[in-house]
This record gives sequence, structure tokens and C-alpha cells, in this order.
Amino acid sequence: MPGTTEPKQLVIAPAVVVDNVAMTYRVASSGPADPGDEQPASRLKRWSRRPSTVEVRALATLSFVAEQGEAIGVIGLNGSGKSTLMNLLCGKLQPTGGAVYASSTPTMLGVSAALVPDLSGAQNIMLGCLALGMTHAEIAAKYESILELSGLEGSINLPMRSYSAGMSSRLRFAIATSIDPEILIIDEALNTGDDEFRDRTKRRMDDLRAQAGCVFLVSHSLKTIQDLCTRVIWLDKGDLLFDGEPAVALNWYRRYTKELANKDRFAAAKVRRRMLNDLRPVSIQPLAAGRRKSDV
Repeated sequence: MPGTTEPKQLVIAPAVVVDNVAMTYRVASSGPADPGDEQPASRLKRWSRRPSTVEVRALATLSFVAEQGEAIGVIGLNGSGKSTLMNLLCGKLQPTGGAVYASSTPTMLGVSAALVPDLSGAQNIMLGCLALGMTHAEIAAKYESILELSGLEGSINLPMRSYSAGMSSRLRFAIATSIDPEILIIDEALNTGDDEFRDRTKRRMDDLRAQAGCVFLVSHSLKTIQDLCTRVIWLDKGDLLFDGEPAVALNWYRRYTKELANKDRFAAAKVRRRMLNDLRPVSIQPLAAGRRKSDV
């Protein structure tokens, strides 16, 4: 109508765009495809030569868009490509195909290397925060919230080597999430411990998401994925099998792993084929793909 204006469409910028990304490695190989068919003379000749290289596919071509405010769980058996994908997202690896774009530099939960077992938890909070680039003033302002999130008030002055695996994991999580990253990658088993700590963890991740943050959580704990994530990506042998609702993903994943545990590889392969057939391909539009590549 004359005199009226159409409402503006708001374009929500994605946090991460994975555009046709693939990853292969070249590794040394000194043996034939079938060693049983090799003659002794040929084997001796092979041992005298320099090892050849073979190409190993870590990730098949995949695409997805992670929106701001999402908590994305990444599941899959060992060797499925989860850690490779996380290293691509944070820039530790460069893909052999495609590109990764991010709205800011992703932060990986990786303060473990900076922590010292013989130092107390309190000293490790200082050390870990310094490793994340925080100033002494920022650490002082954040210290109480880190301590509260970790739930280690009664043990914070004990050496970290005396902590259980769960206590250490909680301290690492509390330190790593103290910097309010826009994109957080947690690529390790997050032991959420008791219900009280699980609730604190969920609140912290909800806070990050409310600040237009995006969280990627790799975990073998399906309970953790169920409690903390709004979306699930399932990788298997480098293939993307599922990207969507956590309840649906976990239901099929449990079925798949149960068939494998029962050594029914035919039934497991049937589940895998169904996942691949039902997966809806993602087409990255020029607007998203044209965003700047993360300079990590």
C-alpha cells in the first residue's frame, strides 16, 4: 500500500560455515595391500626401498552451517573424524578440499597443556587463565566465578595431581569457559560428574549461547550430549551420517552401536545406509560462503 514500507528482513549471521570440506592425509606405507600374496624376494626388495605413501581419508566432503546460539554435539566411534573436524574448525589443520569460515576465531578447550599437576588448583587457575591471554586484573575479577563453576572450593588449595579425573575435567572446563568465547570447541570427554555440576555446566553453556555464542562439544557420553546440546552431528568413518535433533540422532546412534556390539554388521550397515540416504545435503549460498575466512 502507498505510504507503507515493507518490514526489513533481518539476516542472522552464522557462527561457522563449513563449505564442502574434505580432509585426507598421506601416510607412510611399507607394505602391499595384501601382504599374504607377497613373495619373500619381493618383501626383501621392498624393505630395502624407502617407504611409499598412501592416501587416507579422514573426512569425506561435508557441509553445514552452525548458527549463533547453538550447542552442537559431535558424536561417533573412535576414528570417525571428530577430532579432525574440530581441528579444522579452529584452524589447527587446513582442509585438503573446501573451506571453513567463522565469525570469530574459535577457541578450543585446551588449557590442559598449561596446567601443572604439582601446583594447586588455585595456582592452575592463574596459570590456565594467563595461557588464555587474560590479564591479572581479569583473572582476579573472574576467579570466584571459575571456582564456583568448578565446585572445588574445598580442594582448590590441594595439588592438582590429587584430583580425580572428574575434578580435573571440571577445573579445565571452568577455566576454559571463563573468557566468554564466541565460538567454543570442547574436544575431550567432559565428565559432568554429579547432577549439581551438570546443572552448573548447562547454565554456563546456556550463558555462552545467550551471548550469541556457539558451542561444539565432542563427547562419548550420550547423556552429556543429551543434556547440553540443541543439535547433533554424527560422523562415522569420515562420513556425515546425521545433522539434526539430538533425540533422533541419539536413538539411531544407540541402535547402530548396539548392532555393532552384537557383531551384527549387516544390521549396522543397514542403519548406516539409512542415515546416508535420509541425510539432506546442505547447499552453501554465496552470502554465507562469502564471509571472511577465520584467520586462525
